[in-house]
Amino acid sequence: MGASVSEPVAEAVRLVHQSGLPNETNAMFTNVKGDWEQVIALIKACEMKVAEATPRVSVVTKIDHPRGVAGALQNKVEAVEERRLGR
Repeated sequence: MGASVSEPVAEAVRLVHQSGLPNETNAMFTNVKGDWEQVIALIKACEMKVAEATPRVSVVTKIDHPRGVAGALQNKVEAVEERRLGR
């Protein structure tokens, strides 16, 4: 089994939290909402942070770019939860 990368990943997630951008971390991904340039710069900083500790870094990036939508991160989760509860 390979070396654990939980510590460098935690460092990257710390960078996300310190960015001040709206974010949410779950078991599989960290979601970030913000200006295009800010988010891309943050992805690069996180990749570089993990690369300091391991020779291989895998980055999965999915971009959802709705124009003029506020609160998208939380609104989607709340909508699913409301339907799950039958409201």
